Amino acid sequence: MFIETETTPNPSSLKFLPGRTVMPAGTREFASPEAAEASPLAEAIFNTGEVVNVFFGYDFVTVTAAPGSEWSALKPEVVTILLDHFVSEAPLFVGGSADGIYVPGEELGLMVEDREEDAEIISSIHELLETRVRPAVASDGGDIAYRGFSEGVVYLTLQGACAGCPSSTMTLKQGIESLLKHYVPEVTEVRAA
Repeated sequence: MFIETETTPNPSSLKFLPGRTVMPAGTREFASPEAAEASPLAEAIFNTGEVVNVFFGYDFVTVTAAPGSEWSALKPEVVTILLDHFVSEAPLFVGGSADGIYVPGEELGLMVEDREEDAEIISSIHELLETRVRPAVASDGGDIAYRGFSEGVVYLTLQGACAGCPSSTMTLKQGIESLLKHYVPEVTEVRAA
């Protein structure tokens, strides 16, 4: 088995591609060692002591190094952990279940309650996020979670390599906001949630 790596726009994050499915549906982010206890793989990566975030995508794992950590030392450690995990065919989650599968942002909840009268607008926003935004963000080792729509403002949370990326504000404002405003005229602004 060979694991490829790709850089991401976030210099603290690397995207690891094991050449197989990681998450059959949805994504999963682990932002602390306590959260990582749900996954033996995420927990093992956090146990290096040099990691602040682990993110599972469909066919990749994105790892964000702690400030001051050097990828030259951490990368081989993470590759070894991933190889051991996938070669042994160990379960991704505690209990071997798919308990970790979720809709992006579900664990975060809505920041604002969607109104019934905005259902058509919200449906258009979701369609654009799924078809245009999420694939682009996934290629950078992350994901995006919808957190609500109110009075023209769309609330979104960036995850994985995209969270804390130096260009995340530009991604939200110049990329996603421009796209949503173009196709959904009711959208006036996109805010990070």
